Amino acid sequence: MEQRIGSSSQPLKGEPVKGAGFDPAFIPGLTSPVTEAPEDTKPEDEVIEEDVEEAEDVEEAEEAEAAEPEASDDDSEAPEGPVFEASDRRARIVADRDGVRLTLDDQACEFRWDEIGAVETESPRFGKRFTITVHTPDRRWYPIEIEATARARFSEWEKELDAVLDAYFEEDAEDAD
Repeated sequence: MEQRIGSSSQPLKGEPVKGAGFDPAFIPGLTSPVTEAPEDTKPEDEVIEEDVEEAEDVEEAEEAEAAEPEASDDDSEAPEGPVFEASDRRARIVADRDGVRLTLDDQACEFRWDEIGAVETESPRFGKRFTITVHTPDRRWYPIEIEATARARFSEWEKELDAVLDAYFEEDAEDAD
């Protein structure tokens, strides 16, 4: 007598096979990637012609920018007051007059000063990871760790961040009263 290992039920004809038993990467609710070419694709000749036209437009725009006087740099607002900025290969924090911006890999979040309840810093006893945590009034917190090149950077970062917090965070707290 022969024994079969596995399920004895077979999928219906014409019905796609689904489930982790057939596809270990299957996750219910997620759609599978499209395997067919979209209908709105253009022939290669048209795509190449459009690419050439776009490249010419880009070159013209670059030449026009180079011809403009450099006075346009004065039009952009330079940040007034203290600015704190620290980053490593993955993470980055910027605190200035607009608020605090945290970035980790491709994820980012931004907090205005009126959205911040507290900013906490922590430097480890050993190691080079400086932790900054932004707390919001609704009891949420957003920590980010920045790897320093040397432990001496911790005291520099503390001073710079304190200067920014003193300048902007306290101002907004007084304005709210």
